[in-house]
Amino acid sequence: MHIFPSELLLKHIVSIALDAGSAIKEIYADAANVVMTKADNSPLTQADLSADHIISAGLTALDSGFPILSEESAQIDFNERKIWQRYWLVDPLDGTKEFINRNGEFTVNIALIENGQPILGVVYAPVLEVCYFAARGVGAFIRRGIDDVQAIHVRTRETGATLNVVASRSHADERTTALLKKLGNHQCISMGSSLKLCLVAEGVAHLYPRLGPTMEWDTAAAHAVVNMAGGMVCNANGDELSYNKADLHNPEFFVLFAGDKKLQLLLNLA
Repeated sequence: MHIFPSELLLKHIVSIALDAGSAIKEIYADAANVVMTKADNSPLTQADLSADHIISAGLTALDSGFPILSEESAQIDFNERKIWQRYWLVDPLDGTKEFINRNGEFTVNIALIENGQPILGVVYAPVLEVCYFAARGVGAFIRRGIDDVQAIHVRTRETGATLNVVASRSHADERTTALLKKLGNHQCISMGSSLKLCLVAEGVAHLYPRLGPTMEWDTAAAHAVVNMAGGMVCNANGDELSYNKADLHNPEFFVLFAGDKKLQLLLNLA
């Protein structure tokens, strides 16, 4: 198989994400599902572990030779990771709180990272039956249900129109509230997990500001979708987020249309 970003590779990764999503849905349907606690006190379910196993097996079967970094294997030392030019970055279940709260707004995230940048990404919400997928040189797409596939693009706000801002359903903070007031005429769209980035990618929202903590595996797959749809995911200095850092935490970031200079100026990004 031609392993670099291609339509064929993208189809394989979508298939792996769908398989992981099916396993998650089976566990999600079990009201007796047990919630465990990891060392950092974050929640963990059997769905996380089952999806991680399916994704790891699927990526290994591709025989790409690329290492895999998953949220569930994040203890890999940076001295080993720092020489990776290409690797798979995985969050088997992004939005565990959404899973536990049973609102369906959680995703399977799989990304291919090359030299610190995401060049392929798949974000699948199994309960919502929505899959976003993208790759460099291929484009960005949304699939609803079984066979409704459409290309997606970010969109800019028309002059005088309301600014659609997507916000976290689980993480609200005073600084974000203050920023929204600064933005003026806007309306908020609440959403969980990495779906927030994807709403910008498909043009439903113009902006997603994240002023709270996230990890690299939380954003990488959706970051690829945003980029291939014409958007940007940048820090407070306007620099694109990078991956495989010594510290796997992301800085605060903004997701928006890369060509929206007015909004970038308003956010002090340009």
